[in-house]
Amino acid sequence: MNIAARLSNHHSDMLLLPFSNLRKLREDRPLIFTRGKGIYTYDEDGKDYIEAVSTFYCVGLGFSDEELIEAAVTQLRMLPMYPSGIHRTVPVVMELAERLTRAAPIPNAHVMFATTGSEANDQLVKFTWYANRVAGEPKRRKIISRRASYHGGTIFTTALGGGAAVQTAFGVPTDDIIHVTHPTWPMGALPGETEDEYADRLVAEIRDAIEEVGPETVAAFIAEPLSVSSGMFPPPRGYFPKIRALLDDYGIRMYSDEVVTGFGRTGTMWGCQSFDFQPDCLSTAKQLSGAYQPISAVVMSDEFYGHLEAGSEAAGIFNHGSTYGAHPVAAAVALKVLDIFERRDVLGHIGSVAPVFAKGLKALESHPLVTTTRAFGLAGAIQVALPGAGGGADAAPSLVPGGIATQVYDAALAAGVVLRPLQGCLVLSPPLIITEAEIDEMFRRIRTGLDAVLAELPCG
Repeated sequence: MNIAARLSNHHSDMLLLPFSNLRKLREDRPLIFTRGKGIYTYDEDGKDYIEAVSTFYCVGLGFSDEELIEAAVTQLRMLPMYPSGIHRTVPVVMELAERLTRAAPIPNAHVMFATTGSEANDQLVKFTWYANRVAGEPKRRKIISRRASYHGGTIFTTALGGGAAVQTAFGVPTDDIIHVTHPTWPMGALPGETEDEYADRLVAEIRDAIEEVGPETVAAFIAEPLSVSSGMFPPPRGYFPKIRALLDDYGIRMYSDEVVTGFGRTGTMWGCQSFDFQPDCLSTAKQLSGAYQPISAVVMSDEFYGHLEAGSEAAGIFNHGSTYGAHPVAAAVALKVLDIFERRDVLGHIGSVAPVFAKGLKALESHPLVTTTRAFGLAGAIQVALPGAGGGADAAPSLVPGGIATQVYDAALAAGVVLRPLQGCLVLSPPLIITEAEIDEMFRRIRTGLDAVLAELPCG
């Protein structure tokens, strides 16, 4: 008897599921997936679902890549576990470090591996404080982040992003965080404001925030090039280059959170390349291993690394580490991902199917529940509202708790496609291997879900 069958008469009384209603979890059996193939997952009853968000924006090479599976199995047989630390490591980790830094958009880069994107961003801040102390600027501790961004689930990364409601719910301190406006062009623009003027206003806000707290206390600015959690809004034209110039004037570093946007999501290898800015450091995870194994990394400039080395030399040790950072099995899978990206021309494939994806999204705007759509690379969003409610992110609430986006999510799930509902929209980030035919089928299922919700409305 398989596991799903053994559990068929039980609810998840013992299990806490993230981003879930815990009381509902005790009362209602969660959706349970038992296998996957390509862009599809299958529940315990055998029903197939198109993973239109690659689960948590991470399973870019699909759920059944034999090369990734074989890479893990081979390493498990050779050396299943050995920590990298205390002047010891393993060959596959060394090779991954060389390959990743060569692929990174930072010249002469150095890398420290971790386990999750949250951990990588948290360590990046920790390393920043270390580097600034060594450089004789210990007061430079504050990090600039954008409201409604997402940088992880540790205490400090929750403070960086996630929104005020989340920070308040967990009592997370934000004393070292400077929160500024997240771009939502064109929705966030003032009446008559051009794209350039909108970008200039947001950059001026950052400048004012730096001056208010004192430039000598600000360490870095961190941003996702394209933020999933904010509703998948591309930044206005020139936004990041203008921020880069501002930060350089103040001697403040710029960090790119590439946990979602790294490895092709925006059409280039790294999101910062799509939006024309050069970070001092970046974090990467998720697609680094195709999500087949947990691994993340902080990739840093030579200048930044130099301070870590100087501090280590003075103290005799760089006093940081983790048991599972640079796990050899995860490293072997990540190394194979880099091979696959080159050999299969994954970026070329993304470039060929992205216009089909954008066209499919645009076509949904004919639906009465869809107010607008957004697409960039293989990332997108569907803005939804009740008929006549308008197209803003604060559109009128749904007839049921959770909002119209949650209704569409539920109906789409019933139609066999997994989306991610956010405030007023549903985001998409399908597996990077998706074909044109699969894109068509994905949007057919999404439209079926939209139609089902519309039919239940009084005006339907």
